Amino acid sequence: MNNVDVNREISWLHFNARVLQEAEDPSNPLLERVRFLGIYSNNNDEFFRVRVAVLSRLMRINEQQTDRSKRFTDYDVELVYSHVMELQHLLQVRFQKAWDTLKTELSAQQIFLVNERSLTGEQKLFVKEYFLQQIRPHLFPILLSKVKVDSADFIRDNSVYLAVDLFSSRKELKERYALIEIPSDKFGRFLLLPSADSGRYIMFLDDVIRFCLTDIFGVFGYDKFRAYTIKITRDAELDIDHDISRSFMELMEQSVKRRAQGLPVRFIYDSAMPENLLTSFSQKLKLTKKANFFPGGRYHNFRDLMNFPDLGLKFEPLPPMPAPSFPEGHSIFKSIAQKDVLLHYPYHSFDSFINLLREASLDPKVRAIKITLYRVAKHSNVINALINAARNGKQVTVFFEFQARFDEETNIYYTNILQHEGVKVISSIPGYKVHSKILLIRRKEMGKDQYYAVLGTGNFNEATAKVYTDVILFTANQAITAEVNRVFYLFEQRFLRPVFRHLIVSPFQHREFICNAIDHEIANARAGNPAWVKVKLNSLVDERVVEKIREGAREGVKFQLLIRGICVIIPTRREQKNIAIISIVDRFLEHSRLLLFCNNGQTMCYISSADWMKRNLDHRIEVSCPVFDPGHIQTLHEVFDISWNDNVKARVQDGSGKNIYRKRDEATVHRSQWELYHYFAQKK
Repeated sequence: MNNVDVNREISWLHFNARVLQEAEDPSNPLLERVRFLGIYSNNNDEFFRVRVAVLSRLMRINEQQTDRSKRFTDYDVELVYSHVMELQHLLQVRFQKAWDTLKTELSAQQIFLVNERSLTGEQKLFVKEYFLQQIRPHLFPILLSKVKVDSADFIRDNSVYLAVDLFSSRKELKERYALIEIPSDKFGRFLLLPSADSGRYIMFLDDVIRFCLTDIFGVFGYDKFRAYTIKITRDAELDIDHDISRSFMELMEQSVKRRAQGLPVRFIYDSAMPENLLTSFSQKLKLTKKANFFPGGRYHNFRDLMNFPDLGLKFEPLPPMPAPSFPEGHSIFKSIAQKDVLLHYPYHSFDSFINLLREASLDPKVRAIKITLYRVAKHSNVINALINAARNGKQVTVFFEFQARFDEETNIYYTNILQHEGVKVISSIPGYKVHSKILLIRRKEMGKDQYYAVLGTGNFNEATAKVYTDVILFTANQAITAEVNRVFYLFEQRFLRPVFRHLIVSPFQHREFICNAIDHEIANARAGNPAWVKVKLNSLVDERVVEKIREGAREGVKFQLLIRGICVIIPTRREQKNIAIISIVDRFLEHSRLLLFCNNGQTMCYISSADWMKRNLDHRIEVSCPVFDPGHIQTLHEVFDISWNDNVKARVQDGSGKNIYRKRDEATVHRSQWELYHYFAQKK
């Protein structure tokens, strides 16, 4: 790791700290700040389920190696783990302070969070009736004494529970412990209460249950209760069996089920919980002294703040705009045949993609549709359009990536539906994830096959298209569509490598392409010609690419690196004049991946599904697509520059984790996401 200055786990925590900054930022609307706390918490849950879990596994492997020179990693895992926990503690302190501040500011806006001890008479009646009619039928308490010692999976990963201490005024009943899962997945986490004044009163579902514990346990003679919120986070990495007698989907289904029994990597509990109750849970969950015990406050699972009641005090609406290249009532195929179309989400509406699939499903000239799917919306119109196409006699082929983390069950569910409807579904390739975002449509025109393709930087998902910034290219360029067809051939023929002249496809070409493009800029710099690289990515981790960037900077190539998340490079003093790195966290999640190379004045431009990480370059099927249209190249250049000039939500990345905002003159304020929305509005 000689060329990497920041460990990737630490860099990721620096990114999540930027999300926390948005919750702390008083210039953001109040309820948006609450939502950012939820996003921070959700991110942190996934970090523990995946990255901390990996570190824990590596430490267990290293413990078995007596010879330190033969350890599994080339860095000190224990040191990284210790640093991660230190940062987690500091961020948790900031999180709690931000939450306390927001509760005070909510109160100033007459929005009050109340618990079971502060209800009015009318509210008590309302809560009691709501509990009896809605909640109680969905509660199934567990007595802790009845849980088998070997049933460590009796608590579900990332659900929130009430650990209840049961007492009775009748001395013949001994103290007991019970566990109640809070059914927030069915009812939401918050209950809006009636009010006799102008205030708006909100109650955690946890406290609704606390208020009604007598209705659950009173029949057994218990009349006194103390309830504490707990939550466990498990190792979510899938251990996939390699039983060749079963299909890959069957193996994935089994692995997802085993995830429920993953080893605990974090146990969060109310710090007010008595020691004997905490000890009981530790024993039942088989938590050792090395397990991650995290004492907290009265509430956990703050990711539910993402769905805090909509009471106004939010960002001004920025509704997605219709694509000007696809006028209403005009065939999308005709528009694409005339000229490539480049759209930018969420500024443009995702409806154009759905409309293309809908038109293809009905068009008698369309013979076949092929698509890769990684994550789809919960109620997916993409899936519906593909089913409709199959019903209308089209040959529909879907490559569905079962290994999309935490979407495995959804993808398996939709796979079964698609297969039932006659869609050909190609399963995952063991050892590789298909992360490319491509669609291919074959249409018979004038007796010949004509192909249309769509290539994007993000998922074909109408839900995320409203909040993720992504770029998508619609093209009838037959040189490009032929190579998209070869990518699908790659899936169907199980990894017989095709030849690509235009598309850049992992795991075959990406790293070589990146390094060659930078070498070309180095040659131009040495010749005294302009030489620069402008890149927008989610993550920059790959060591060989990092070293090539350093080499280019030392030779005079200018690098502008717009990296939303993980970035492991810290430029040396010599390199700083030629390497600038910023990150933007704002209303929308920056997700588009853009590559711009000076190319001696003939800008070379690509959109990509791939970040510059080893997994994307070596272990995934990724596609980068060239953009040829001069107008589109200019647009992407302008989009990059608008983002780069942000001086409101851009932070300078120097590896320190300080996330210092760019300095700005108040007379020249540039908030890129707002400016981009208006930029595209003017291009109608």
